[in-house]
Amino acid sequence: MSDPRNAAHAKKVTQEKKHQAPTGALKEAAPVAPDDTAPGPASPAGLDASLVVLAKLKDFEFHSRANLERLAELTLTVEDELKQKTLVAPLGEVYAAQSAFQTKLTTLIEAYKTECDRLQGVHA
Repeated sequence: MSDPRNAAHAKKVTQEKKHQAPTGALKEAAPVAPDDTAPGPASPAGLDASLVVLAKLKDFEFHSRANLERLAELTLTVEDELKQKTLVAPLGEVYAAQSAFQTKLTTLIEAYKTECDRLQGVHA
C-alpha cells in the first residue's frame, strides 16, 4: 500500500501545473498588488472549507486534551507507584509543553470560530 502523503503530494503538484502558464507565454496582465483592506465577502465554498478547518482544529484540541490527561496519569504513576523521581521533572516539562500547545490551540479555535461566524453572517 502506498503512503497517502505521496498521493496527496502528487495531486498538489498536478493541480499546480494546471494553474501555471506555459513557460513561453507572454504575461499581458499587470501584477496585482495584495490588498491590505478588509477582504470582500467569501464564497459559500470558502465558508464550507473554513468550517472543515474549524472542525479539524476542534479535533486536534480534543486529542490535545486527552494527551494532557494521559500525561497527568503517567506522571502520577512514575512519581507515586514507580518512585522514579528523576523522571518526574522531564515528564513535567512535556506536560507544560502540551499545556501551552493546548492553550494556543484553544485561542486559535476561538479566533477561527469568530471568523467562521463572520463568514456565516455574510451568507445569511
